[in-house]
Amino acid sequence: MSELVRIYTVPLGRAWIVQKFRRAERAVMELRKFTERHMKPTEIVIDPSVNEAIWARGIKNPPRKIRVKMTKDSDGVVVVTLAEA
Repeated sequence: MSELVRIYTVPLGRAWIVQKFRRAERAVMELRKFTERHMKPTEIVIDPSVNEAIWARGIKNPPRKIRVKMTKDSDGVVVVTLAEA
């Protein structure tokens, strides 16, 4: 099996249903849940640049959506990076 590469726009709006001081944490959880649903990984590795993009405006105000590139290798490990990078 060769490498599988896909680009997604991940909606993070569900992060707004929790308290203000937990929104960025919830956005990362939503990203992981989206990755599991669409790529069926054995392991998820989120690049630090994606984490920094989510946390850039602080814990209370993460982005509503983020564009990422997901790469799945033959072992089932999915690496999530920013699509623009």
